[in-house]
Formats: sequence, structure tokens, C-alpha cells
Amino acid sequence: WYQRRVREAVVSTQSTGKLESMMNTLQRITAPNMKAVEKLDTVKEKFQETNNEFESSRRRAKKAKMDFEAIQRKRIERFMDAFDHVTAKIDEIYKHLASSPSAQAFLGPENPEEPYLDGISYNCVAPGKRFRPMDNLSGGEKTVAALALLFAIHSYQPSPFFVLDEIDAALDNTNINRVARYIRRQADADTQCIIISLKEEFYTKADSLIGIYPEEEQCIVSKTLSLDLTKYAVGDAEEDGQEDGMDMVPAY
Repeated sequence: WYQRRVREAVVSTQSTGKLESMMNTLQRITAPNMKAVEKLDTVKEKFQETNNEFESSRRRAKKAKMDFEAIQRKRIERFMDAFDHVTAKIDEIYKHLASSPSAQAFLGPENPEEPYLDGISYNCVAPGKRFRPMDNLSGGEKTVAALALLFAIHSYQPSPFFVLDEIDAALDNTNINRVARYIRRQADADTQCIIISLKEEFYTKADSLIGIYPEEEQCIVSKTLSLDLTKYAVGDAEEDGQEDGMDMVPAY
């Protein structure tokens, strides 16, 4: 009996301790939040709104990427269309200007994948000479090379009006005649070329001349005079292409 009473006392003490522990736990727990469901609904709505914004942004980003790629393709197509035309024409024009089939001119993109992002290399081989970097060419050779590039670019989308300012400054008489003949051959009835030149070899190929000269009155003023050379067809001017119908008007 005594042992049974001891066991009951021990059990009672343990139960009392557990009960007190549970009571303390309940006291520490705050009252249930009756608005928890309402807050949960608010969070769900916010999550759905955020998810919808994310999906909308993802669709816009995808569309922007597709638009960018389409524009990039169009950019490459337009650039390469012009580049291929100029590349094909520049060698032909350079041969004409140099009056030699051995002359060569070629372009090359520094960035073949996206050529419009970097430079374009341009090299020429003058007739009867070995390849040299452009910086090592003479002044006349550089001028002829530059004109070949200019005329090749102009041939892609020709303008009806063309002004060239003292392009013959570094040219000798032979190259001046070649350039003048090329301009007359290539110009058509819808193109007017105005050439500013100080060299007789150039402006004698013109259809008309416009001169600018100073005159001293109360002050020095600039005046002009003009001369129609079509009435005086001589030498190369008559031979080189009156049939071209070109107006080449140098000023001196």
C-alpha cells in the first residue's frame, strides 16, 4: 500500500508539472488573429497582381527582343546592300580613274559579323606598283583613291547635284584629264556637277565657266562672270562626251 501511494504521489507530481508547463505555454501564446484570413486574401491578391505584372513585363521584353532582332536584321541588310554595291563599284571606278586594268581597290569590314559597329578598311594598288598601305601612297594616288571611293558611294543613290571643291589640287595634268573624262562619261542628263578648280586642264573640259573676282569700289566686293564654252568645243572637251549632256561648271 505504501509503495502504491508513493507511485500515485509521483504521478500526481509529474502531471502537475506538465499542467503548469502547458498553462505557461498558453499564457505566452497571444489571442488568435481573427483577421488572418482577411490578410491572407490581401496577400493572395497582391501576389496575383505582381505575377500578372511579371507576365506582362516578360511579354513586353520578348516583343522588344523580337523587334530589336528584326531591326538588327534590317540594319544589316541595308548596310550590306550599300556595302556590296560600293565594294563592287569601287574597283571598277578606280581602274577607270587610273586608266589601267592592273589597278586594284578593295574594301573590307573590320567586324564581319556586325560591320556597321567598326571601321572599314580601304586599300588600293596603284598601277605598276606593289601593295602599300594607304598612308604610304603619294598625294596624287591618295586623291585618286579618295575620288574612287566618293564616286562609288555616290553611285549607290546618286544625287542630281554634285559639288567638288579643288579635287585636282594634288593631281598632275595626266590624272586631271583622267578624272575630268570620267566625270563627263559617268554624268547623265539629270546630274549637274560643279567643280571648283584653279587648273586649266580641268576647267577646259567644262560646258561653262563661272569666275569669281574682286572689284574695289568703296570697299572690295566679289563679282562673277560667266562663259559658255559649248560654243567653243575644242580638243578633249569635244571628244570626251558632249553626248553625255553633263553640266560641269568649274569656278576659278
